[in-house]
Amino acid sequence: MHPFSRMAALAAALLPSLLASPGVAQVRRLDDGLARTPPMGWNSWNKFACHVDEQLIEATADAMVSSGMRDAGYRYVVIDDCWQVYRDTAGTIVADPQLFPHGMKAVADYVHAKGLKFGIYTDAGTNTCQGRPGTLNHEAQDARTYASWGVDYVKEDWCNARGLEAPAQYRKFHEALVATGRPIVLSLCEWGSNHPWEWAAGIGHLWRTTGDIEDTWASMLANLDASSVHQAVAGPGGWNDPDMLEVGNGGMSDAEYRAHFSLWAIVAAPLLAGNDLRTMTAATRDILTNPEVIAVDQDSLGVEGWLLKQTEPGLQVWVKPLRDGSRAVAFLNRTEGAATMGVEWSDLGWASGATARVRDLWLHRDAVGGRGRYDTPVAPHTVVMVRITPAPRAK
Repeated sequence: MHPFSRMAALAAALLPSLLASPGVAQVRRLDDGLARTPPMGWNSWNKFACHVDEQLIEATADAMVSSGMRDAGYRYVVIDDCWQVYRDTAGTIVADPQLFPHGMKAVADYVHAKGLKFGIYTDAGTNTCQGRPGTLNHEAQDARTYASWGVDYVKEDWCNARGLEAPAQYRKFHEALVATGRPIVLSLCEWGSNHPWEWAAGIGHLWRTTGDIEDTWASMLANLDASSVHQAVAGPGGWNDPDMLEVGNGGMSDAEYRAHFSLWAIVAAPLLAGNDLRTMTAATRDILTNPEVIAVDQDSLGVEGWLLKQTEPGLQVWVKPLRDGSRAVAFLNRTEGAATMGVEWSDLGWASGATARVRDLWLHRDAVGGRGRYDTPVAPHTVVMVRITPAPRAK
């Protein structure tokens, strides 16, 4: 049996229990008030890599406000690798004085003044992936430094960590952050290489389940596939992370980017934009700020969606139960040809004769659905995403 077929069959069998008891009872995620829904924000790496400086970060914070992204729910402005240059004689990490002439606290203060939160990058090993100082043997010192700067989010990578045990090393940094007394979201970025879905809950607020995403349709789908099989461990306080968004970076069509954004929402992924917010097109802005799709990702029930069924190779139906009893459904056409796809109410855990309201989340209008099922045409390399709400029973 194809892996997707096994996954779909398992999801169908477990649907009643998944809807009644989201997540897995024995998973102990962090309960510190942070990341109760998947974090939303922006990270510099996908677009700018090492080309980061104070002006870019402050202009990005400005653009997050002026574009409407802050009001749509995006909060974290995160600087990735290459901001640090060395440690001083006391061992304190130093930001590049040429790129950040006013220092990191000033940048954090600027971000905070915009009603946003500030994030930064480090590495669990001796050096970062770009050869800058890592946090190994400086965990407590770096945590105190970041807290003094006003950092709200830390992404910790896993380069140059040979010989280290990931669970112990990440727990050490988690405990150092907690000891500062400042609420700081911790993002574990070891690319799924140490099976974080088995141990990261209770240490980090999100954990990478995949290798680095690339700005292609194939890479996006590969990360979706790899991450979504760990659905049961995610929930409020801890989330599977299939990597940052590529929306707006130019490697995919707008239709493919809508699919990318829809699928990240269905699987309750962190929504961390990775494009240039200062120059994005209206189409990119509309994708990133779609309130109905964001509401699916941020739904307080906190269940990661899953592959419900695959009707034939490349034609997939994904489902996510929501707090109000409705279901978000994404019809994904991975193929090169148009197709008609559908879902029956019985697939969603309802009586086959029930009536329901169907809302198209990209067209922002109610769709026409038949009694007991919904069918829709789906163009190649795209998604139709709907929210299906059962009608109240007559008294």
